[in-house]
Amino acid sequence: MPESHPDLSKVRLHVVTGKGGTGKTTAAAAAATALARQGRRVLLAEVEGRQGISQTFDVAPLGHTETRILHHRAGGELWAMSVDAKDSLFDYLQKFYKAGRTRAILERFGAVDFATTIAPGVRDVLLIGKIYEAVGRRAKNGQAVYDAVVLDAPPTGRVVRFLNVNAEVADVAKVGPIRSQADSITRMLRSHTTAVHVVTLLEEMPVQETVDALGELRRAGLPVGAIVVNQVREPLLSDKAMRSVTAARTARLAERVAADLAAVGVRGSEEVAAGLIADGAQHADRVELEREQEAILATQGRLTVRLPWLPEGTEGGGISLLADAAAGQGLV
Repeated sequence: MPESHPDLSKVRLHVVTGKGGTGKTTAAAAAATALARQGRRVLLAEVEGRQGISQTFDVAPLGHTETRILHHRAGGELWAMSVDAKDSLFDYLQKFYKAGRTRAILERFGAVDFATTIAPGVRDVLLIGKIYEAVGRRAKNGQAVYDAVVLDAPPTGRVVRFLNVNAEVADVAKVGPIRSQADSITRMLRSHTTAVHVVTLLEEMPVQETVDALGELRRAGLPVGAIVVNQVREPLLSDKAMRSVTAARTARLAERVAADLAAVGVRGSEEVAAGLIADGAQHADRVELEREQEAILATQGRLTVRLPWLPEGTEGGGISLLADAAAGQGLV
C-alpha cells in the first residue's frame, strides 16, 4: 500500500543523503537556497569535512562556527557550517560539565581521538548533537533561531547507522548525559518535523541503492521525505524518432538522413548520417533505461522531485535554477 506523501512545508530538519556521486550536496544546497528565498533563516550543515558546501557556493572553507553565505532580498538568510567532531565534543563538555577549558589536557592524553575515532557511535552523537542544538535553539524572545536546518548527511550506505544514534551508543552509555542526549536526538529525528530525502540518478546502481536505503530508513523508523532525481535530461528526440533509429529500417533511414544533409550542403553526408543515427540509437537506449529506472522509483510511493541537468554545472546561477525546481515541486 503506497505511503502518503508528507507535508514537507512543516519540516524543520531536512536530511539529505544519496549514493556517492549523485549530487547530494548540490541537492542540499538547492533545498537550503529555496528555503532562504522564501524569506526564512536557514542553516546548511555538513558533517563529513569535505567542504562540499564551500565549493558549491564558492566561499571560503567553512568551520565549526556558523557563517552567513547568502542574504536574499525577501529577507531570508542562509548560514552554513562544517560540523567538527572534536569541536562538538568540547561544546558538549562545556554544556554538561563546564569543562571547556580542559581541551588541551584531553587532547594531550588522546581522549579526543578516542571519543571521535575509536568510538564512532559517540562521534555520530556529537555530530548530530550540534544539528539537534541548532534545530532547537531559541532566541531571547522564544522564537527559533533557524526556521529550517538542512543537513548534508553521509551517503546512503552509512546514513541509517549515522541517524540511528540510540543503537550506536547503547553499548557505550546506557545512562547519563550521553544517553539522554541520544534519546533526545532520536525523538527529533523520528518526529514529523524531520524528513530524510534520498538523492539519486536515473542509473541502475544509484536507483537500487536508493530503494535499499528507503527500506532501511523505514525499518529504522526514520521519516522518509522525497526522492530527488538529479541531473535529469529531457529527451532530444521524439518517441517516434527514437523508434526509427532503433528499428530494422536503419539503412533506409541512413539514406534519408544523408539526402537531407546533402540538401543543406553538408559534405560527407553518408558518414555523417551514420554517426548521427548511431548517436540517436545510443540516446534512445539511454532514455529507455532512464524510464525503466523512473518506473522502479515510482513503486516507492514517494514524492519525486526532478532536478535538471546543468551543462555548466552550478556556476553562474545554477543553484538558483535548482532551488526553483526544488521549491516548484514541493521539496520545501
